[in-house]
Amino acid sequence: MLLSLIRALRAFRDYQRNLAELSQLSDRELADIGLDRSDIPRVASGHYNG
Repeated sequence: MLLSLIRALRAFRDYQRNLAELSQLSDRELADIGLDRSDIPRVASGHYNG
């Protein structure tokens, strides 16, 4: 159970880090990599199939 909690906390920390990094990109930079600002949460969570 403790291991599950640690994994969940790491996953949340990774999500937050990815979200912050992607949010710092300009709209132009996002477009260059084929993303829209509304795609950021899905990409950060790893659930993007674009």
